Amino acid sequence: MERSFLATLGYRPNKNHNPERVESNRRFAHPDAMPQSLAKILVHLVFSTKDRRPLLRDRMLREEMHRYLGGILANLDCQPIIVGGVEDHVHVLCALSRTCEPAEMVKEVKRGSSLWVKTRSHDLQEFAWQNGYGVFSIGFSQMESVRGYIAGQEEHHRKVSFQDEFRQLLRRYEIEFDERYVWD
Repeated sequence: MERSFLATLGYRPNKNHNPERVESNRRFAHPDAMPQSLAKILVHLVFSTKDRRPLLRDRMLREEMHRYLGGILANLDCQPIIVGGVEDHVHVLCALSRTCEPAEMVKEVKRGSSLWVKTRSHDLQEFAWQNGYGVFSIGFSQMESVRGYIAGQEEHHRKVSFQDEFRQLLRRYEIEFDERYVWD
């Protein structure tokens, strides 16, 4: 009776029983089911040009830069939602790939775009991004407000400097910082 009871639980005796080997006899409800790892991690990334130099003053170049940044993100499987900014800094809203680390994503975005922009004009040979950056997680319910915030950067920066904006973000996210090391 014990054997038939075990059979109803899915137990199948192994004729080649090896006590040193553990085997799972677990069966999936759907034999063709394939487990997946899924994620939707939204991040707001902010970084400036080196010394906040207004090197992206030309609107066409700036818009092209934003599209290029979006392309780099797409190649990293980090879905770009919106890229915007003004002459001295960039804001990015994207979905971070489940296999991409934030620091690696930022490194590739800055590296690739810096190399690209230097090919656009001889005047941009000295172009560089600042070493640092800010990356902030946002909830799905905040996506539209952050998208609007990024889209309205030109208007926003008629009243607020980049440094004040960045300080506000750091305070909002309760990130401790030392002014001596935030700017480069």
